[in-house]
Amino acid sequence: MVIGRRKKPPVMAQQAPHIIVEVNVEPIELYKILKIENLVEGGGEAKIRIADGEVMLNGLIETRKRKKVYHGDEVEYQGQLMKVQVLGKAL
Repeated sequence: MVIGRRKKPPVMAQQAPHIIVEVNVEPIELYKILKIENLVEGGGEAKIRIADGEVMLNGLIETRKRKKVYHGDEVEYQGQLMKVQVLGKAL
């Protein structure tokens, strides 16, 4: 017989650490971010991964391979969060 139940303590969501991706030009194409960080073997693989919906841009699934990425945008791939920073601009 169950008299009462314990409530589980609230789980505090920890924000995953992000990697700063420094680029010289703005905008930069999405597939190039994956290449710069060596998360894929080459541009062809990067384009396939993006087209398959494996990449998120600012929290939304992005399937456009040549989508322009700007300073401050967040890219997520395989659980790795990356924040784009243009050299000379502060986040």
